[in-house]
Amino acid sequence: QVQLVESGGGLVQAGGSLRLSCAASGNIFSINVMGWYRQAPGKQRELVAAITSSGSTNYADFVKGRFTCSRDNAKNTVYLQMNSLKPEDTAVYYCNAYIATMHGVMDYWGKGTLVTVSS
Repeated sequence: QVQLVESGGGLVQAGGSLRLSCAASGNIFSINVMGWYRQAPGKQRELVAAITSSGSTNYADFVKGRFTCSRDNAKNTVYLQMNSLKPEDTAVYYCNAYIATMHGVMDYWGKGTLVTVSS
């Protein structure tokens, strides 16, 4: 059974930084795209950043220049370095990954980690 476990959320002041991590575990054959989504209260879940197994990245416009997504393929882990945080970045951040197992390729989600940015 595959699990995605996020860590690194918390409370930070505006202008500060946080680093999120998400580790995938289980009977994994390979991982294609890994990424981060977020959902603020009363809003829909939205893509923040994604990264392919070869390291190509895609960012939402609202985080470009502030957030950096990276991964360690050997550790099946994806990271999100968040700098210059703003109160509007407050949300639950979810890890997402397309993972190949003996059952085929499926879309997996973590349970989320809360990021709160105070003004």
